[in-house]
Amino acid sequence: MIVVLKNKVEEEQKRQLIEWLEGQGVRTHLSEGEFSTIIGLVGDTSAIDMPLIESMSIVESVKRISDPFKRCNRKFHPDDTIVDAAGIKIGKGNFCVMAGPCSVESEEQITGIAESVKASGALMLRGGAFKPRTSPYDFQGMGGEGLELLRKAREKTGLPIVSECMGVSDLALFEDVDIIQVGARNMQNFELLKALGKVKNPILLKRGLANTLKEFLMSAEYIMAGGNENVILCERGIRTFDDYTRNTLDLAAVSMLRELTHLPIVVDPSHATGIARLVPPMALAATAAGADGLIIEVHNDPVHALSDGAQSLTPEQFADLMVRINKVREVVA
Repeated sequence: MIVVLKNKVEEEQKRQLIEWLEGQGVRTHLSEGEFSTIIGLVGDTSAIDMPLIESMSIVESVKRISDPFKRCNRKFHPDDTIVDAAGIKIGKGNFCVMAGPCSVESEEQITGIAESVKASGALMLRGGAFKPRTSPYDFQGMGGEGLELLRKAREKTGLPIVSECMGVSDLALFEDVDIIQVGARNMQNFELLKALGKVKNPILLKRGLANTLKEFLMSAEYIMAGGNENVILCERGIRTFDDYTRNTLDLAAVSMLRELTHLPIVVDPSHATGIARLVPPMALAATAAGADGLIIEVHNDPVHALSDGAQSLTPEQFADLMVRINKVREVVA
């Protein structure tokens, strides 16, 4: 349920109404936008007397939200959310490109790539320290050592870092990671999502490879319900009947999510296609579709990459792509 207040309501009146609503056994969330103020009610609202609230002089209207996701719902929070990660803003016109290798392999590799993507305009460094792999025989990442190398690259270049946490047991290692990524395979790891609701780090939540948008938003709701509202959604392709690409990039999801939620939305064209030559056109299409950012895999030697080399751009290819992305942004601004 949401309570829309009239314009220019005094702070004391808001406070009294919130106290009264919380006295009815629900939790409240205040969203103050440029043109409206909304009080969102979370919990069992079945006993709330809607006509009584509507009769109050400071109330414009009262509406029930039928969607199961509340906190991430645009009805609950009409204005776009801006997530601040180490001073880098994402959402509401703030466009962010995160770039780097699928896996951290060495200090020389991750630092060199960080320097090159920063020079091309990337605002954040992505890199996998823990790698969920389909085969148990594939490279699983460097773990805590990989995170330490990411920190060294951050110290040298100033780029905030993005890396994936695979489980609650590893969460303590991510305390100073600027954005914690939840991979597609963990989108419905509910114990992890609940634990991430208790941390301060912004969360990059990737859509599962076979999940609906409602399921995607419900996973975001898990994090936000725990108290962490700094969630960034990531469309990274879904599994369909087509087998020419790794996944099928659902760009319609960007527009649909924009209607459903106030959270920032970024796109991962690398995992969506699995083919390096398809990454640039899909990155440009995602930019034109209104994404708030991109997360792109870049490797200095893709042929010898320990994971996902086939979908990784070289630093030179990434530099060229960034020029084209900026041109698209100018056109659609």
